[in-house]
Amino acid sequence: MNKIAIHNSEHDFHPRWVRYCEERNIPYKRVDCYADDIMAQLADCHALMWHIHQSNPKDIIMARQLLFALQQAGKKVFPDFNTAWHFDDKLGQKYLLEALKIENFAPTWVFYDREKALAWAATASFPKVFKLRGGAGSQNVKLTETREEAKTIINKAFGKGFANYDAVGSLWERWRKYRLGKTTLFDVLKGAVRLIYPPAYTRVLGRELGYVYFQEFYPGNDSDTRIIVVGDKAFALKRMVRQNDFRASGSGLFKYEREEFDVHCLELAFRLTKKLNAQCVAFDFVFDNNGNPMLIEISFGFAANVYDPCAGYWDKELNWFPGTFDPYGWMVDLMQDDTRKVRA
Repeated sequence: MNKIAIHNSEHDFHPRWVRYCEERNIPYKRVDCYADDIMAQLADCHALMWHIHQSNPKDIIMARQLLFALQQAGKKVFPDFNTAWHFDDKLGQKYLLEALKIENFAPTWVFYDREKALAWAATASFPKVFKLRGGAGSQNVKLTETREEAKTIINKAFGKGFANYDAVGSLWERWRKYRLGKTTLFDVLKGAVRLIYPPAYTRVLGRELGYVYFQEFYPGNDSDTRIIVVGDKAFALKRMVRQNDFRASGSGLFKYEREEFDVHCLELAFRLTKKLNAQCVAFDFVFDNNGNPMLIEISFGFAANVYDPCAGYWDKELNWFPGTFDPYGWMVDLMQDDTRKVRA
């Protein structure tokens, strides 16, 4: 039964996992994770690999339930529970990182009561960063510059709430990327259509209300640093902020050279991955006024093609290996090796 099941998709990590298995004669089969007979499909497999996505309605409904059920039944899965239960859930990340006493986690405040949130805002310093619990590419992230802005957000959070998808903001973002030559006119037109017909996942999730989330703001950062650890190896990307903005995620503006990355971010990323006992973690860091790296979010998933130009990778001793590499193969290796040691 030494066979890996891979969800049958031509998107995200899936084709890269398939290619790695085929190149190395690793037994695998494609399966349909949405099928009613998925358990029967997996009968001759010891592992399942599935790049679940936060904007796929089906994945939102059932992906983690299937993965964690299989893990509890004794099969290997990617992503596993420690890696994915908090995926695209900033509330879960706050509690996890605080419970584990994760160092350098940016101070974060969450309230489930309007009066308590307003009382906090009356004494807090501003600006602060307001976020909804889910969203990628800086979706649902806003700089709250004054106490009055915070009160308006709080009242809305405990009133009609917020849409999961900011159609107007998304359209402007598509237009910005089109002007930079980083997307197509068709993509812009698709954004215009979504002013009337929002993505299906927004109907699954409904409106965000009944809570409010603020995080410390660190001014002066022209970028954030993303360190991705898979097993005992890491690679990195610097994301530059948008013009006249503070947000870096989703900007489409990247730097890859080794000298761009602070060794303290790498040390933290390896240390925190071990503490989280996770297979794969993407850490997003900014820096405070004293030059200390501050962790603002974590994830297991990322847009694969964006990382193809990375100049090399580090091992856990921070040795640098220049040139191309295959982190998706490292993920497959995790399914083969209980000790989570992956090959270069």
